[in-house]
Amino acid sequence: FTLMLWAQVPKSVLVCSFTVLSVHGMYSASDDVIELNPSNFNREVLQSDSLCRMWLFLFGIVKVGAVDADQHKSLGGQYGVRGFPTIKIFGANKHKPEEFQGGRSSQAIVDAALNSLRSIVKDRLSGKTGGSDHSRQSSGGSSGGNKNDVIELTDDNFDQMVLNSDDVWLVEFFAPWCGHCKNLEPEWTAAASQVKEQTNGRVKLGTVDATVHQGLASRYGIRGFPTIKIFRKGEEPEDYQGGRTRSDLVARALDLYSDNAPPPELLEILNQDILKKTCEDHQLCVIAVLPHILDTGAAGRNGYLEVMMKMAEKYKKKMWGWLWTEAGAQMELESSLGIGGFGYPAMAAINSRKMKFALLKGSFSETGIHEFLRDLSVGRGSTSTVGGGALPKIHTVEAWDGKDGVLPVEDDIDLSDVDLDDLEKDEL
Repeated sequence: FTLMLWAQVPKSVLVCSFTVLSVHGMYSASDDVIELNPSNFNREVLQSDSLCRMWLFLFGIVKVGAVDADQHKSLGGQYGVRGFPTIKIFGANKHKPEEFQGGRSSQAIVDAALNSLRSIVKDRLSGKTGGSDHSRQSSGGSSGGNKNDVIELTDDNFDQMVLNSDDVWLVEFFAPWCGHCKNLEPEWTAAASQVKEQTNGRVKLGTVDATVHQGLASRYGIRGFPTIKIFRKGEEPEDYQGGRTRSDLVARALDLYSDNAPPPELLEILNQDILKKTCEDHQLCVIAVLPHILDTGAAGRNGYLEVMMKMAEKYKKKMWGWLWTEAGAQMELESSLGIGGFGYPAMAAINSRKMKFALLKGSFSETGIHEFLRDLSVGRGSTSTVGGGALPKIHTVEAWDGKDGVLPVEDDIDLSDVDLDDLEKDEL
């Protein structure tokens, strides 16, 4: 039995085919999957511009539909479906769906939907609308990138720029006469600019004209065009096997970046600059307020910090900022987040662009924090406005020295010179 699943972003749809024995093996009537057929396809897919329920973790954004391709062969033929499973993404131009080349796991499909959404939102913010992709293709990618972000590689500079670099490279080997290469050019340019911005230049996209630099083409066994290879320092080059849209390229580049990136730093809030830079440079900054050192000792505090570091590693692909402070050290911060001077350890995640925050309601543990951050990453959970509508004042404090706390020492009072009998007489 053959099914096709569709996941729709505003003006964007994922289409997938699965071969199963029974329709109920894939989904039931209660699932968020719309059964599609020739009579409702135009209405539900091509003409839809609504925000609908999303499949899996993308609630509120994506529709998923299914087509019995055996029963509705006309739809399969219309969109060139030749084998199963087949997945297509109907983006801003629904008349030209993109072939989905990613994995068949739920997470891979969710990632594809999010990447499609990002591209559409960026296009719309720049004034582009749905319809035809012709203007993007004919403009050489000007709507989605800067050609200067694509680095031209040659026989002379390749080893120094690519092989000796600590950065990750995606390199396209092309021929000027190649039609597929010309189609890839605007997508490659757009992806190069997005990747440069999102990885701070740590993943680069380059091109090699294989008809001119034949030494490079021969060294890496280039037989057809375009061929894309991935280069990481100290490793053998890897053939790129993904799709060739900007969203596919960006998704792979971000995976490469996160795979090679160290976990984010966990910083103590020592002054205003640390809070401001961390929160303004990242989509979210995750802040923990830990108990006073006298309440936990060094071992207890290090236990909390270790949990945070594990979560920072787990969520490093999100590229969030991570901060902590001691209870009572930054009372204005605690007040602005509604922590209120009790209930430590506490955790909040701040979106400084919107001046919104969410509080950890569960336990300060790997499980509790993971559930909290997972909900945030898919848009679930309640948020509140940061008190005062701005980042609060931060006091400059000394960094924790890594040691146990020490109770303040009280000065001993010497009463040997005091005549208590005289004091009693004076009182009388």
